Amino acid sequence: MTHILIAEDEERIAAFVSKGLRAAGYETSATTSGEVALTRVLGGGVQLLVLDLGLPDVDGFDVLRRLREAGSTVPVVVLTARSSVTDTVAGLEQGADDYMSKPFRFEELLARVRLRLRAPTASPEEPNVLRHGPLALDLRTRRIKVGEREVDLSAREFALTETFLRNPGEVLTRERLLSEVWGFDFDPGSNVVDVYVRYLRRKIGPEHFDTVRGVGYRLIDVTDRAAVRS
Repeated sequence: MTHILIAEDEERIAAFVSKGLRAAGYETSATTSGEVALTRVLGGGVQLLVLDLGLPDVDGFDVLRRLREAGSTVPVVVLTARSSVTDTVAGLEQGADDYMSKPFRFEELLARVRLRLRAPTASPEEPNVLRHGPLALDLRTRRIKVGEREVDLSAREFALTETFLRNPGEVLTRERLLSEVWGFDFDPGSNVVDVYVRYLRRKIGPEHFDTVRGVGYRLIDVTDRAAVRS
């Protein structure tokens, strides 16, 4: 049975989430400690972590960072009273897969949990490296080469870069990028896509990304940029 760990220091919320997830067919356990959550996830047997950022012993951001640095790919759904764009971006940058602000509707949390637990459907023939012009993204190492220069990417930067490389030359709307990379909707006024494209421009190079005003962004093959613009 799929096991979900709930790291939440408010017992009422932990009990509410646990009861709902059990009714949906999942096995659950709970802890109020970030250190315990780290140990249990890294020890195996946990398929998803629901994580509160305001834990008493270890900040949730630190839990996320340490999980990802240890190589854990267990999905993490952040559940927090912090709702600013800055906190949201920080949580995703540290490796969160989804982000929910309190108060929340359980039905929405359940939908996001199911989405994150959905088995990947990639074909076994899928290439390990995605290429476009001088860019080569290795899906195994999660690093990108720009010509001969190798660049490290955060989890969210990698997901965004992969989306662009799977749709080269195509104009990708902000709404589509939110759906495919983040898997849920932000406030319509959020600039999280623009923030992450800015990160990629700094790391990979601004010449690789075109801004389509009022729509979104497009990945450009810089070796054929003149032809694309004509």
